[in-house]
Amino acid sequence: MTHLLDPVREAADASPERPSRTPAARTARRKALLHWIAVHSLGIAAALFFVLPFVFVVLTSLMSDQQALTRDLTPNTWEWGNYERVFNTPGFLTWWRNTLLYAGLGTVLTVVSSIPVAYALAKFRFRGRKLSLMLVISMMMLPPQVVIIPMYLFWAKQMDLSGTLWPLIIPMAFGDAFSIFLLRQFLLTIPNEYLDAAKVDGCGEFRTLMKVVLPMARPGIAAIALFQFFAAWNDYFGPQIYASENPAAWTLSYGLESFKGAHHTDWNLTMAATVLVMAPVIAVFFFAQKAFVEGVTLTGVKG
Repeated sequence: MTHLLDPVREAADASPERPSRTPAARTARRKALLHWIAVHSLGIAAALFFVLPFVFVVLTSLMSDQQALTRDLTPNTWEWGNYERVFNTPGFLTWWRNTLLYAGLGTVLTVVSSIPVAYALAKFRFRGRKLSLMLVISMMMLPPQVVIIPMYLFWAKQMDLSGTLWPLIIPMAFGDAFSIFLLRQFLLTIPNEYLDAAKVDGCGEFRTLMKVVLPMARPGIAAIALFQFFAAWNDYFGPQIYASENPAAWTLSYGLESFKGAHHTDWNLTMAATVLVMAPVIAVFFFAQKAFVEGVTLTGVKG
């Protein structure tokens, strides 16, 4: 049987080399790779510009105290216990709870209060509509530092809410100028024919908003929700003004500054705390990036 297969093996050995393994094919693949790198060189450089600092922070957070901020680029021993030490820091879990309350409740209040205003500005025709839109745009251009003194006097002196996060959360129940404007621009892209058809079927304005507009506006709602969540999660100025006197009301952004001051020589722990602060935001954007990008790109500019 073996001698019958010998001619077949000889023929296979004598057959020409596969095209994918020839020098010409390897040269073509190499040229294609170089062409792709040349075409996307700016994108690759931009990606490295944003990714490498994050990689540096993560690797440093897994180093020992002696190795952190040395010439070593990778940990000699992977110190996963650094994250446990950060979690066990007094007050860290409280900062987490306060930040989740501030970002989560604030986002819900902003979305719920901004949707009716944006819907009215996009689909209703009433006297003073353009003036109302101009006021919303004016509020977008007004820096919060301009009104911080009268706002602080109101919340701290009149309402006696200093040392808490409520002066930052309660105003979100009255809408956000940027969220209203962005959602209003998105709602303008929804044809009025859908709304007219719903009204012909007997739907009122509220039911039309709930049953027709909101399902079609999910990308825009997701965009403003993510914008608001990121802004509240990373907010440092607000908690510094209202909650600095009460450590039990600190958020992660403000507490991280205190943590860095207490561990200014332990850079591995500081980097570990930084990673824990950034991780939820990165995770939320990773899972919601499709709706976020769709909501931003589909936002129209007519009006």
